[in-house]
Amino acid sequence: MEYENEKLKQFEEYVKQKKLAIIGLGVSNIPLLDYFHDLGAKVTVFDSRQMEDIPKDVMDKITNYTMEFSFGKNNLSKLHGFDIIFRSPSCMPNIQEINKEKENGAIVTSEIEMLMEMCPGTVIGVTGSDGKTTTTTLIYEMISKKGYNCYLGGNIGTPLFTKLKQMKPEDIIILELSSFQLMEMKISPHIAVITNITPNHLNIHSSYEEYIDAKKNIYKNQNEKDIVVLNYDNEITRNCAKDAKGKVIYFSSKEKLDNGVILDDDVIKECENKIRKHLIKTKEINLRGIHNYENICAAICATKTLVDTNAQINTIKEFKGVEHRLELVRQIDDVKWYNDSIGTSPTRTIAGLKSFNEEIILIAGGYDKHLDYTPIAKPILEKVKTLILMGQTSEKIYNAVKEEEKVQKKQIDIYKCENLAQTVQIAKKVAKKGQIVLFSPASASFDLFKDFADRGNQFKKLVNNL
Repeated sequence: MEYENEKLKQFEEYVKQKKLAIIGLGVSNIPLLDYFHDLGAKVTVFDSRQMEDIPKDVMDKITNYTMEFSFGKNNLSKLHGFDIIFRSPSCMPNIQEINKEKENGAIVTSEIEMLMEMCPGTVIGVTGSDGKTTTTTLIYEMISKKGYNCYLGGNIGTPLFTKLKQMKPEDIIILELSSFQLMEMKISPHIAVITNITPNHLNIHSSYEEYIDAKKNIYKNQNEKDIVVLNYDNEITRNCAKDAKGKVIYFSSKEKLDNGVILDDDVIKECENKIRKHLIKTKEINLRGIHNYENICAAICATKTLVDTNAQINTIKEFKGVEHRLELVRQIDDVKWYNDSIGTSPTRTIAGLKSFNEEIILIAGGYDKHLDYTPIAKPILEKVKTLILMGQTSEKIYNAVKEEEKVQKKQIDIYKCENLAQTVQIAKKVAKKGQIVLFSPASASFDLFKDFADRGNQFKKLVNNL
């Protein structure tokens, strides 16, 4: 007998003729337009952009479906009388207009939360300040190569809510989850992974505590049959074990754990009751850097109950990484150029710097997320020969490095540039044989680019045109 998703069936009956608000026309919400129109729901669309900034194909769809809409800065002033509100990750759930609707009985949810509520298969969720995408992708590769029917979604892949009808109980859904997606989440995945927690997105979250609490939702609603994978080396994630309901599995690159997965003497090992089993040497791995070895450890922990050791190791050996993450772009005159545009915070860039033994020319700076740049100064002085800065945070990074120079009584060459093209030209001019040019901004991209991928692609184009 063919499987039928009863939860989904009940939900689809419930939403017929209900008043639905879709807030934000991002990637995850656009497929909902077709879905809810076909079900006969009464949909109103909200977006902070002006109508002329909405993609034409999306606007045509809204018009053809005769959906009501409210656009612009004060678009939520018309948020009244809705039964269900689907917010995009960029729309914070605790704003005044949404709180009023909650008080009036509206259900506030998101595409990703409803997916997890009604998904019949096993859900693996990955969050963290750094390493989410690499870990999530590696988990997906391990599981799919083992022969499972898998779906990849959340922050990466495609929106999966409209694929629920295809999903079966034996399927596995792997999700990368941001703090914005996890805020006020009332359900947790069966297997939850937190790679690490460090300050991030403080220009949007009201506090660091709010950011941490959002991340913790990935395991807060688990039961005793579930699993949470935690970074033992990160104090915040290590302490998450205290209120975890499911089984805790640790990974570490610093401690020789009795149980878990560790990096020890350039070998990744699986530990069980103090017995350590060698899995793979770091020299057999394509990825560079301790942070990537930690991501691999996390992926091994997450797939332990689903994939055998040989399948895990074979996948790790074949895995060449994810675009914009310490991605080798080109070698010119014995100088290697790396694109690490995913370096959107100081901690990410510090991890990138630690991945190389060669002298580094670092290109950094970008949109200001109100982060502290003091911690990046020491690694820059230790690893970087020439620092090339651009963007809003260039002054913060410059000042932090100058203060550290006084402490260490040491100086490096620093250039300030107006744009990315200028930084590439200076890097080409100053680079010497055997050095690395690393583009790792330690900042977000929104001052000059659409997103980190657009920024990375523009960097690669400039390098390939040299």
